[in-house]
Amino acid sequence: MADARSIFVTGLKNAHAMENQALSIMKPQVSRIENYPEVADMLERHIRETEGQIDRLETILSGLSESPSTMKDMALSMGGSMAALGHTMAPDEIVKNSFANFAFENYEIAAYKSLMTVAELGGFPEAMSGLKANLEEEESMARWIENNLRSLTMKFASLKEAGASAKV
Repeated sequence: MADARSIFVTGLKNAHAMENQALSIMKPQVSRIENYPEVADMLERHIRETEGQIDRLETILSGLSESPSTMKDMALSMGGSMAALGHTMAPDEIVKNSFANFAFENYEIAAYKSLMTVAELGGFPEAMSGLKANLEEEESMARWIENNLRSLTMKFASLKEAGASAKV
């Protein structure tokens, strides 16, 4: 039981840092978008969801008399900021951001599925509803990106062909 608790708490702290990293990736992206209002709207929605996910994780940690890792939060947030900055130089920034966001959403999905497994094995049923809510939001965002990647790519190509700013 002690090992399961340790694994679970470590996973929760990692998830908290992961969600802070997600914010540090999405916020700069949404601030740069000009020609893709549907992407901006979805990112803004998911930013609000992510803030709620962080709150849920903090509630779960608090229920275990634990708190997030400030060091992990800072390190992953800095990494996320650097990743977001890396795409700003690309002529196809909006497309590259979509690829990266899709990959990151699937990483988050895997993290929540793993956390739910540990919660189940370790006997932490009180954590399941929050983790399930976070998982469902990540799955929804990943599905939206997957379902819209073709139209986003077509719009990018069309704007580029017309000589308009296609970047973001």
